[in-house]
Amino acid sequence: MTEKVLIVDDDPMLAELVAYNLEGDGYEVIIAQDGQDGLRKFHSERPSLVILDITMPKMNGFEVCQRIRELSDVPVIMLTAQGREEDVIHGLDLGADDYIT
Repeated sequence: MTEKVLIVDDDPMLAELVAYNLEGDGYEVIIAQDGQDGLRKFHSERPSLVILDITMPKMNGFEVCQRIRELSDVPVIMLTAQGREEDVIHGLDLGADDYIT
């Protein structure tokens, strides 16, 4: 069975670039362009990994991460331009497994 990765990012070019690389390694990729859609797809698709931006419309990545953590221990990687130390600490405190800027 192919592992699924959910990318939640409002930048379609970045999401497609990450998806392209993951698909090249044999992963099935699902893309959501805002936090609400990301949570819907998390529930319906049951991914093995979530790659999550912070700054998005409708629901930010911190809130998405927190809601995922309330239900699941699926690995979450924050991939974002928000590199301030307090953002990194906040993301990890909410349960992100890694934080990449």
